[in-house]
Amino acid sequence: MPLPRTRGTALRQRLAELRGPSVPPRALDARALAALAANPGCRRRALLDGAGVDKAALAGALGAPSAFGQSQFAFMRGNAFEARVKADGGAELLRLVREKLDPTADAPEGALVPDLAAAGPEGRAARTALALRAATEARGWALLDHPMLALDVAGSPAFLEPDAVVVHPDGSWTVVEIKSFPLLDGSADPAKVGAAARQSAVYVLALEEVAERLTPAPVVRHRILLVCPKDFSNLPTASPVDVRKQRAVTRRQLARLTRIDEIADALPEGTCFAPDLPQEELQAAVESVPATYAPECLAACELAFHCRDRAREQGAVAALGRSLRAELGGLTTVDDILAAAHGTAGHPDDPAVAALRRAARLRAEALAGREGAVCP
Repeated sequence: MPLPRTRGTALRQRLAELRGPSVPPRALDARALAALAANPGCRRRALLDGAGVDKAALAGALGAPSAFGQSQFAFMRGNAFEARVKADGGAELLRLVREKLDPTADAPEGALVPDLAAAGPEGRAARTALALRAATEARGWALLDHPMLALDVAGSPAFLEPDAVVVHPDGSWTVVEIKSFPLLDGSADPAKVGAAARQSAVYVLALEEVAERLTPAPVVRHRILLVCPKDFSNLPTASPVDVRKQRAVTRRQLARLTRIDEIADALPEGTCFAPDLPQEELQAAVESVPATYAPECLAACELAFHCRDRAREQGAVAALGRSLRAELGGLTTVDDILAAAHGTAGHPDDPAVAALRRAARLRAEALAGREGAVCP
């Protein structure tokens, strides 16, 4: 649900102040949303992404630059492959959609390819909604090339741009994700397919919000089409991917996010994340927002190196992994763990404390046995 006009305007002004008066907002894309949904407890990322802060520039200004991101070569290769897939009005793309997802439908000849140009992301999102409505009512094939979708994230709108959305003759909608990694003998790297599925699940959620505003509401298919190069060639092939699980997880995790305005209201007056500020001032601004670091952040967030350094300085158990953090209960630092293991802290009835003390005892016995052993 969109924010009331006065409240939404005030929030946008507040986020612009946090970003810096002369700093343009960085768009929040589906990849960033999927990563945010994987770590919904991180208020720092939620606020910075919601405010449109360039986290890569911020990390560099903090002295902890990240290598996270796509190489220029991979970016160019992906664009070239996508252009080939969508050539001739998307004829090959529509053929793959029909072959893999809708084989009983008529051949996609003369498919509608609407013009989605408009001013600004809000205008493009409105134009996309109109085009989807018209294509659904026409009951024919339609290809929407780089449509713009809006999704409410913690009270702030995020504008998303999938590679393509296809409208089927029965009025249903399919998300198409085009990637440059290969499908070898019909299968691909599971990690890359999983990342594409999580990204596509965000698009499905955004499409469902558009569909809910239409009467009757069209069906948004939960099987997206992943289009990749075939084997070691540049020829496109495709595979359906069921994203129902990723969609459910992402929806639940996004719903858990604290509202961005609540996080912003808790900050000290004058807080700003503009990368041209002095490093000490930036350090204070970043540390004023709580973070939830985990090793998985290294593959998904530009600020991960900075947060890892701070977690290590504080002796936080989370820096060692979420599974270990979950097993240790209320013991949140390495000092707490050592004190509990040595019997100077913690309640003996606590299962985590009891396990640590038993492990410390076994270690001491093993070391004592090794010292008492006689070498042949």
